[in-house]
Amino acid sequence: MEAHVRDSLYCRNQRKNAAFLILLGVILLASAVLSLWAGSYETPVGELLKGIFGQASDEKINIVVRNVRLPRICTAAAAGAGLGVTGCILQAILNNPLASASTLGVSQGAGFGAAFAIIILGAGASGSGLGVSFCAFVGSMAVAVVIFALSKFRQVSAESIVLAGVAISSMFTGATTLLQYFADEVELATLVFWTFGDLGSTTWGEIRFMAVVVLAASLYFLFHRWDYNALQSGTETAISLGIRVRRLMIVNMLVCCFTASTIVSYIGLINFIGLVAPHIVRMVVGNNHVYLIPGSLLAGASLLLLGDLFARTVVSPVILPIGAITSFLGAPLFLYLLFKGGKQKC
Repeated sequence: MEAHVRDSLYCRNQRKNAAFLILLGVILLASAVLSLWAGSYETPVGELLKGIFGQASDEKINIVVRNVRLPRICTAAAAGAGLGVTGCILQAILNNPLASASTLGVSQGAGFGAAFAIIILGAGASGSGLGVSFCAFVGSMAVAVVIFALSKFRQVSAESIVLAGVAISSMFTGATTLLQYFADEVELATLVFWTFGDLGSTTWGEIRFMAVVVLAASLYFLFHRWDYNALQSGTETAISLGIRVRRLMIVNMLVCCFTASTIVSYIGLINFIGLVAPHIVRMVVGNNHVYLIPGSLLAGASLLLLGDLFARTVVSPVILPIGAITSFLGAPLFLYLLFKGGKQKC
């Protein structure tokens, strides 16, 4: 009888989790359609959907959809999904709910790389977005190398890595501030614009590369979903199940940093998506990474799409910086989730 009750509860929980993932998928689709429709160039949704394939009756609609709105939507979806899933995995392997690309210093490393390219190399003045993206990528991966070295050679614990990330963030923030001190007005304005975050300047080639990186990383994470579940029971339990914990942590750290740094190098600094998205999903599905990983992908993409929709419509036709919007809306949401979780534990 007890076994039957357990099986019934398990099946009910599985159906609930699957239904929640479907709901997140519907929210993501609705967010994409709303983002496609919203804007100063108002058009029926049917014509906009035709415009995706270049079949709209008005050529202007085809141009607006294919050259402006659709690239922005794809950028937001790919970047949000990548930031959401990397935040989920970092929280799992470090066993710390505050772990994300921002708290580990990856984003700050990218900011320093961009500042170096714009101010020292003059990439901003020459219009070389590729140079800024490359230097931002190098800066963020430098943080990953430092974290890797701490994990591999100094045997730093998972909890201490987050504290090391705070120190690394502070160091790169200070270095970026020093570079800004010696910048002229044009260089400073270019750097500030990059740090605001921008979803509208990516090319289709950059979007495809970002999507491939996010997809490959997500497939790798899904392949190891049971390893993350085992880690929730403690390191000793995971080792007893044959999991090479330190190797798992280091490889996943590098994959997460590579994914996050690729995203940040193209769109600038976007905060709180990687921190908030996994917590929203975890409130419903718990720590089961079979559902938590795809849920974080969908939630991250939806949050960034909705944040961009808010940024484009709240004071239309002015487009607010997406980085400021995610920080402004993400911080209160995270505090709400934090205190709600605290009350549930009491």
